[in-house]
Amino acid sequence: MKNNSRRKFIENTIKATVAVAVTGPLILKSETTSASSKIAAIATGEVLKFSQVPLGFDYKALEPHIDALTNEIHYTKHHAAYIKNVNEAIIAEKLTFTTEKEFFDHASQLSPKARNNGGGAWNHNFFWQSLTPSSTGPDGKIKDALSAAFGSFDQFKEQFTQAALTRFGSGWVWLVNVNGKLTIASTANQDNPLFDNAAVKGVPLLALDVWEHAYYLKYQNRRNEYVAGWWNVINWNEVNKRLV
Repeated sequence: MKNNSRRKFIENTIKATVAVAVTGPLILKSETTSASSKIAAIATGEVLKFSQVPLGFDYKALEPHIDALTNEIHYTKHHAAYIKNVNEAIIAEKLTFTTEKEFFDHASQLSPKARNNGGGAWNHNFFWQSLTPSSTGPDGKIKDALSAAFGSFDQFKEQFTQAALTRFGSGWVWLVNVNGKLTIASTANQDNPLFDNAAVKGVPLLALDVWEHAYYLKYQNRRNEYVAGWWNVINWNEVNKRLV
């Protein structure tokens, strides 16, 4: 009986030891797999990952209206930081949105880091694509739409410029398609008209960045001169494509 009891004790001890040895790593592996799968999902596009669009022109291509150094710093420092920070927030906060639309449809529920940097990432991509060194002025359907909405292109330009000059602090000015009606909107910081809680919610057609980092090196506090120059580098072909 004593030998049997001793043998049983040894067997139970071995089983317990094996169970601890197996279960421990499995728990750790599960936790590691969860984090790894989240990163892998982002990398493969299963979960949203913001990316920075190619600039599409040389840094100096928009001179004399927007200088080369401003474009370089704006693109490689400010915009790149928004991209990096929002993707970090997506991982850290375990966000599972798969599209930019879904992300902005929940903007009011996001953390400040995710919201602000997500807006900054998207807004700047949109801004760069709205610029060209070979601007020809509005034509075709966008010209007709502006005339219908504002009376003429010149009247639209005047109203848009006024919105840009009166945007207090940092922010953006937008031309927005709201259910087929064109309107001008202004947002603070890195908000945009796609946000679920935007005061003017619709499809952005054109955007002007009036953060000081967009113009201060060349224009200092003369935002009016920056805005006047910006009208000469708008990519109206891209704006036309956005008007559907």
